[in-house]
Amino acid sequence: MRIMTLPCDGIGPEIMAATLEVVEAANANYDLGLTFHEEESGFTSLKKYGITLREEVLDRARTEFDGVILGTQSHMDYPPVVEGGRNVSAGFRIGLDLYANVRPARTREFLPSKAPGMDLVIMREATEGFYPDRNMFKGVGEMMPTEDIALSVRKITRASSMRICRQAFILAMQRRKKVVAIHKANSFLMTDGLFLECFYEVAKEFPEVEVDDKIVDAFAALLVRQPEIYDLVVTTNFYADILSDLASELSGSLGLAGSINANAETGLVCAQAQHGSAPDIEGQNIANPTSLILSAAMMLSWLGEQRGIDKLMQAGDAISKAVDDVLDDPAKRTRDLGGSVNCDTFGTFVAEAVAAG
Repeated sequence: MRIMTLPCDGIGPEIMAATLEVVEAANANYDLGLTFHEEESGFTSLKKYGITLREEVLDRARTEFDGVILGTQSHMDYPPVVEGGRNVSAGFRIGLDLYANVRPARTREFLPSKAPGMDLVIMREATEGFYPDRNMFKGVGEMMPTEDIALSVRKITRASSMRICRQAFILAMQRRKKVVAIHKANSFLMTDGLFLECFYEVAKEFPEVEVDDKIVDAFAALLVRQPEIYDLVVTTNFYADILSDLASELSGSLGLAGSINANAETGLVCAQAQHGSAPDIEGQNIANPTSLILSAAMMLSWLGEQRGIDKLMQAGDAISKAVDDVLDDPAKRTRDLGGSVNCDTFGTFVAEAVAAG
């Protein structure tokens, strides 16, 4: 099984190295047969090839690899698209049609948090919505008719809404059988209205699942007030992007949040940390690699479930447990969590815990 790795920008190379040490430990311990191939992306690719993400890299990921581990990107610092500054994350999501961005958020009783008892998953549609770089066949969905007017177009389709809702219900059946759809259909009558219509249409296929819907601004308040009552949250791209960061921070830190982008029909999957590239601490070996480590664990578990390979699921679970075991010891935490452990040392601690079983 082949895994493509792309360290990308900022702290990406550091957290990638720590993550691969952990995955290699699982690879050896569970005899997974994984091999790894690194590709250039971000500023490294821009300098060498004139573009942050080459189309041939996407082609190879689509046809030659079983999974992708993507580091952090400094997209805001890229040049314009016409000068090679392609959004690497969006490139994978659109290029590989990775429509399901799965973002868990759970509290750990041994770590400080603002949301005791939280254990939810936000299922984010990742290929359309308010994002102008992915809602047109050609060009982008933003325009300026004059220097004083800026317009943006939103795209919501029945096909994309149906498939993300279906994946949310499938996952809910493995959890507490509760799904809430987030929308603003009182204002976006057609776009959010269509998404909500699709949600309730899919719900008919899963009569065992308890369903509800909430307006996005109200849900943001409810998430702070009583996060423990929610299990599976499904919504469109823009809302989920914001709410998942809120949920992760409430659960303890954005640096503790794993994430995958997947397509259940094609079997393609990409592990990606939820947070950004943190260029202010680049090269200092003080970043927290937990998010990418947990994302890689999710990738292994997802591949195992999709392909019916138990040892991949066991490896994913083992990595997640090892992360918790290490975080449970205050002396082994990174600086952002009140400790003094460096990025590479944290990776070694988790790898050792995986190897120890």
